[in-house]
Amino acid sequence: MAVELEIKLTLSERAQAQALEWLLAQPEARPGGQKLLVNRYYDTPGAALNRARAALRVRQSGNRYIQTLKTQGEFVDGAHRRQEWEWPLPGPELDLSLLESTPLKQQLDLQQLQVAFETNFTRQVVMLETADALVEVAVDSGEIVGGGQSRALHEVEFELKSGNPAALMSWAKALADEVPVLLNLVSKAEQGYYLAGIYRPELDQAPGELSVTEFLHQLSLGWLLQKPLICPESSLLQVKKSATQARDQALWDEVQAIIGQYAVPELIDKAPRLGALQLALAGSSSN
Repeated sequence: MAVELEIKLTLSERAQAQALEWLLAQPEARPGGQKLLVNRYYDTPGAALNRARAALRVRQSGNRYIQTLKTQGEFVDGAHRRQEWEWPLPGPELDLSLLESTPLKQQLDLQQLQVAFETNFTRQVVMLETADALVEVAVDSGEIVGGGQSRALHEVEFELKSGNPAALMSWAKALADEVPVLLNLVSKAEQGYYLAGIYRPELDQAPGELSVTEFLHQLSLGWLLQKPLICPESSLLQVKKSATQARDQALWDEVQAIIGQYAVPELIDKAPRLGALQLALAGSSSN
């Protein structure tokens, strides 16, 4: 078992191309490989795995197959921290015996697992190495398929391979200063579950006072559902305080003025610095 620490940014196809160009131009950058990844996610007919807040997939990359189990984990300091198990496979079929020593054994009937959806994309890797950290950047472009529907996928993920975790936030902020992005707390798996009709989240249209993490999560759900985030000003007092602490009061005022007027995907275009604000908020909430 390993612990994965990553920051995921969603962006448009055009912004993604600009992001890759910027990343490769950095002195600390070392181009990695490019590969096509085919990912099949599994669950029971009653979505027991989704309810257990975990994701199980088999990934094909060329002639290699890897079975992976991830927990949803927690969102800390702008990054996702998850437990992760990985096993090589001889072929594309799920190996249930590998799950016997994981928490799944006690939480569901492994015999009921079946394919729920797929995420298929091309991944371009860029390695960023500084004196105190090694960060792997995955630039993913493709689609998510489930429930007879498909949805475009354009993401940039920063994953800490070794060293100082603060490097993740530093690089993510630097990219957000260059292109419009959304700090996205909704995983690829959750997007697939949503398309498959298994995951049915709802925006809280009458929230109480939101913490920064709750606000960021609501924005991500608004992006997934393609709806605006409608919040009374009184529910955003903690968020406004964090924006002030992060010295981004002017940017917060700009975003707050239009946040309920547009669906979140449109909001990224109307407020191109939204992602920079999200990252500043995530960073200040840990101080």
